[in-house]
Amino acid sequence: MTFDDDLVESVDNIVRELKTTRSAFTRQALKQAIATLSIKQKEENHRKGYKLHPVAKDEFGFWESEQEWGDE
Repeated sequence: MTFDDDLVESVDNIVRELKTTRSAFTRQALKQAIATLSIKQKEENHRKGYKLHPVAKDEFGFWESEQEWGDE
């Protein structure tokens, strides 16, 4: 992998402060980026699904009578 000098310098400053290594920091950053991308993709799939099949006005009405709010 090739990184710009400015990026390497920033990472080096951070890893020194965190008392970790470039490799550990990079692994964690990549894991977080993958998780973030996965969430965004799932959210987009949900948006597409609801756009194709919008919620009907009475779709969840049945469950309103089943809710317990704790103050009744």
